[in-house]
Amino acid sequence: MELYEQLGTFSAATLHEAMGKSGNLPSAIKPISPSMRVCGPAYTVKTMPRDNLLLHRAYAYAPAGSVLVAYCSGFYEAGYWGDLMSLGAMTKGINGLVIDACVRDADDIEAMGFPVFSRGLCVRGTSNHGDGSLNEPVVIGEVLIRPGDILVGDRDGVVVVPKDRIAETIEKAKAREEREEWVRTQLREGKTSLQIYGWE
Repeated sequence: MELYEQLGTFSAATLHEAMGKSGNLPSAIKPISPSMRVCGPAYTVKTMPRDNLLLHRAYAYAPAGSVLVAYCSGFYEAGYWGDLMSLGAMTKGINGLVIDACVRDADDIEAMGFPVFSRGLCVRGTSNHGDGSLNEPVVIGEVLIRPGDILVGDRDGVVVVPKDRIAETIEKAKAREEREEWVRTQLREGKTSLQIYGWE
């Protein structure tokens, strides 16, 4: 298992806490199916509003195992991604898509099991002019995402782990999980969270 893949064994919330309550993408970005999870290095995409040609290029060019991370210039009212692109990306070995905008064809994407995290669903079509950039840093919400940073997403949302903080984050996440298991033991013994944390 690659070191970054160990991050995928933790929840997004645990990783967020392990990094000092940082790295979280906007809460509106959620999986189109609650059971979807994603983990992998970012291949970043910036598109112009309502244009998705760069997304077609991204899944064609990105290395297998990548997570496509798309910033769509703050324009959400379009379905930038659909079932055919999902099939193409799956065939190329792409691990998933995280997009700061909407997608469509949700039922078909869910049926094929390709992880897609988006702001929602929109039937409105897109153009194919191709303006934008590939594999350059993008900012989504308050988070700078560089190519190769690790994306981890689950039902709660998505967190970005900088590529130079992977080992540190894993260790802190392990320590947090051990602490939480101790708290669970205390709760089962009848103590309240106020008592456990000394907040009385």
